[in-house]
Amino acid sequence: MKILYATSEAFPFAKSGGLGDVAGALPKTLKKNNVDIRAVMPLYKDIPEHYKEKMEKIGEFDVQLNWRNQPCELYVLKHDNVFWYFIKNDYYFGRSGLYGYYDEAERFLFFSKATLTFLPLFDFCPNIIHCNDWQTAAIPMLLNKQVGIGCGHQVKTVLTIHNIKYQGVYGAETLFELLGLYPNDITSELEFNGAINILKAGIYYSDYVTTVSPTYAEELEHAYFAEGLDGVIRDVKWKMRGILNGVDYDLFNPKTDQALYKNYDTFAGKQENKQAFCEEYDLDPEKLTIGMVTRLVELKGIDLVMRMIEDIMEEDVQLVLLGTGEYHYEEFFKYVADRWPRQTSIHIRFSNEMASKIYAASDVFLMPSRVEPCGLSQIIALKYGTLPIVNRTGGLNDTVNHIDLEKETGTGFIFDHYNAHEMYEQIKRANELYQDKKVWETYVKQAFAANFDWEKQAIKYFNVYKTVDMK
Repeated sequence: MKILYATSEAFPFAKSGGLGDVAGALPKTLKKNNVDIRAVMPLYKDIPEHYKEKMEKIGEFDVQLNWRNQPCELYVLKHDNVFWYFIKNDYYFGRSGLYGYYDEAERFLFFSKATLTFLPLFDFCPNIIHCNDWQTAAIPMLLNKQVGIGCGHQVKTVLTIHNIKYQGVYGAETLFELLGLYPNDITSELEFNGAINILKAGIYYSDYVTTVSPTYAEELEHAYFAEGLDGVIRDVKWKMRGILNGVDYDLFNPKTDQALYKNYDTFAGKQENKQAFCEEYDLDPEKLTIGMVTRLVELKGIDLVMRMIEDIMEEDVQLVLLGTGEYHYEEFFKYVADRWPRQTSIHIRFSNEMASKIYAASDVFLMPSRVEPCGLSQIIALKYGTLPIVNRTGGLNDTVNHIDLEKETGTGFIFDHYNAHEMYEQIKRANELYQDKKVWETYVKQAFAANFDWEKQAIKYFNVYKTVDMK
């Protein structure tokens, strides 16, 4: 069984979010477990030069987009024992950044068709193509609507939804202009409020659908979470499964993280990092320190923090924040820094090194997201011995266990509704528990012991592949 993993981004080549982390970790984990898997992504301008220098050009080909051809070059690089194919077309991908251009539909419909075009021309014909989000969700549709790819067997597809908010909704003329599909090709699987929806098409035409946590899979059946596709999700429930994302502990591990003041895997070592951080940023190491590493956008629950900031600061705790985002949120946290200079350390920027220091130095990690398909930060926080405070949604619900003092179980603090006062009550509870350092150490040790390695999750994906291959 041969697998091709198709993605619009992957660490360490080009990454904007959680998809990049998954795409960087899952193929290499499957390969370590003797799965014959390769991967394909665009050759972006911003891929670091030291990776480009190692790539080998293996061919050229044309991609037909209706009445015109687009030339491509195909490169390959073996990284972490996985062969990565890179499709080069400077007209579409020779630009800064990954996303956000006016011709986004054209760029990624081209990439999807280029993926199907190159496969029979070179040395790899997969049994299954694993697609990710709307940028590659056209692949199952293309296999259904157009001629197969000439591999000598039927190619099956798996589609993973990392965040249903982004769907690839464009005018119906897009299909004709780019793919030569006519109005009668715009069936109910494609149509969406008078336009076309690429993710919707991928969901219907793929052989199997996964999403990035079991709770998120259930949530997507409801309108509040599904961004207009709840009916679609209910239709395909029979071929859908939520598989929790893992974490690459080669990258996120306090025992090896070079950004830390001192590497550690004990409570004492964590306290040494907190002491050093507090000395550097003029904070009090005896006070509960709340860490946040986040995008400053509404979905991340920033409104709840704004609503309760006065009460939180009155708890005599400290807030350390790293992130960028929407202007009014950035301005709010600048105000917080000015208003409570002795209780806060606010960094309106992003730095991987600073993120590591905050994970290590914080006692709790505040992540009050309104919606969180899986989430990575809370899992990293656990590995660094930092207890998450989270809303009971998506992957937050699947990765954090609420602390039960009677049973002495749990790894964090969960509030059950997206409500500012409920969030504040859990911050108060954490602060009260923190005052007894021996008890607190018990739960830090339980956080250290939480394991979300990719090994377990990769097996679940392999089982999906086997199910699909046998259909």
